[in-house]
Amino acid sequence: MSFDPIVPVGGVAGYRLLVRTETTQRAVFDRQPEIARDVAYFKENIAKVTSAEELVADRRLLTVALGAFGLGDEIDKKAFIRKILAEGTENQDALANKFVDPRYGEIAKAFGFGNLAGARTGDPGFGERITDAYRVRAFEIAVGEQDESLRLALNFRREIGKFANASDPVSTAWLSALGDQPVRAVLEGAFNLPAGFSQLDVDRQREELQRVALRDFGSKSMAVFNDPVNVDQAINRYLIRKSIENGPSASTPGMAALSLLQGSVGPSAAQNLLLSNLG
Repeated sequence: MSFDPIVPVGGVAGYRLLVRTETTQRAVFDRQPEIARDVAYFKENIAKVTSAEELVADRRLLTVALGAFGLGDEIDKKAFIRKILAEGTENQDALANKFVDPRYGEIAKAFGFGNLAGARTGDPGFGERITDAYRVRAFEIAVGEQDESLRLALNFRREIGKFANASDPVSTAWLSALGDQPVRAVLEGAFNLPAGFSQLDVDRQREELQRVALRDFGSKSMAVFNDPVNVDQAINRYLIRKSIENGPSASTPGMAALSLLQGSVGPSAAQNLLLSNLG
């Protein structure tokens, strides 16, 4: 019997409910037979794998490995994934280092096949770390099947710290965040950026993000997202914008009032009404 995350309402209200019930919902989700079998199989067998070729050859192991890094959609690109893993990250010309998306470098570094020290699959706790990440991502995907904006919100809360704590949070961290599509989506929504934003030169995009961060959070640095209050504020802004774009549903708090006022107020008033009902 499968368990679908309980998401009876979207937007900020849905996110708050999801956060309040998250520990219980994740525990039930993790006990699903398919998830439990995948996790057990990975833990039992991953230490035997010492090369990218061996990992790619075992679809069950590869499913968990890719899923742990949010790369599950790449499961059928075997030659590409093999090259990413086999070349590692220590060589500047390694394939993983050529992508702005940080996930390729993260998985290549984690498994270590192409790095000097070699495979890390036998390291103490390796199987536990990867399967923990896999379960987290699997839960978020299940949430996304009901409400994609809530999946992106959960992902942003989990991932934004690595950019906030980057060695250069003022400049290069913004570029890395732009390459992470799920994080980018939340930033664009939270900063209320126009549809054509992605068409700008990447340096212009970074400058705009820095400008809005300074205006809204008091600093050009992504380090502002080390503060959980700022993370929550960004998520709330993103979810409110998505609610306005998609239009209120029957389950939206204040729906009756919104329906009455929709014809006479603009988006800003609608946002304020939503917020007042969620306070």
